[in-house]
Amino acid sequence: QVQLVVESGGGSVQAGGSLRLSCATSTYIYNNYRMAWFRQAPGKEREGVAAVDTFGMVRYAESVKGRFTSSKDKSKNTLYLQMDSLKPEDTAIYFCAAGRSGRTWEDTLTYNIWGQGTQVTVSS
Repeated sequence: QVQLVVESGGGSVQAGGSLRLSCATSTYIYNNYRMAWFRQAPGKEREGVAAVDTFGMVRYAESVKGRFTSSKDKSKNTLYLQMDSLKPEDTAIYFCAAGRSGRTWEDTLTYNIWGQGTQVTVSS
């Protein structure tokens, strides 16, 4: 199965550390789809972390504001999530998603393209 968005950059860090996730995609998806980061911890629902629309507007979940930064690199058709001051509660599988629905950015139904996810583990 061809992956339309491919995440990389997960890993294990201690609390207070940093990681940067990358999500590579095609030029068409990059230019025409809202792209977002979601995460899912064991036993919990998938939740929105950040989203960047086609105009470059970025939205964040309250739980990560001031610590995470999402950005896009047009030359590489790549979405990034810079995660600083990581906490144990940030531990989850992080997914990249892309979609064109008019639903709110935090709604998983907004997105019809999903990556396989990358594990982020933060130890105390």
